[in-house]
Amino acid sequence: MADQALDSFAERFSWVLDDLRALVSPRPVLVDGWNLRPDLVATVIDDRRRMVVLVPTDEWRRHQAATLPRAAAFGADLPDPAQARRNRLERDRLLAADAAERAEALGMRVIEVDGTRHVEAIADEVAVHFDAAMHD
Repeated sequence: MADQALDSFAERFSWVLDDLRALVSPRPVLVDGWNLRPDLVATVIDDRRRMVVLVPTDEWRRHQAATLPRAAAFGADLPDPAQARRNRLERDRLLAADAAERAEALGMRVIEVDGTRHVEAIADEVAVHFDAAMHD
């Protein structure tokens, strides 16, 4: 499942770039998406300090799957929903680990999200990072 997702991310990245090329802004554009893999984005940015990778911890991902209806939802009736849930959690763990490893190897900032900090605190950390990267 993880390999299929990585392949589809690479395939769809050109679509993301098409959408971004259509945007016109005098300010930097912030783009978010789990399919924006560090190695793909590295090919189109001028400074790798201008990217931050947010990676959920395993505990936070399990918490979300247990408490958020959209995180626990599946598109079809499955013979073994518990196994499907475990498979998806493992796929997501592999994708998060892959993103963190690739980002670190490329010199990109990785911020781990564990659910203990409020979203504004994480946004502030991202803002501080981008402020420094934009003014160097």
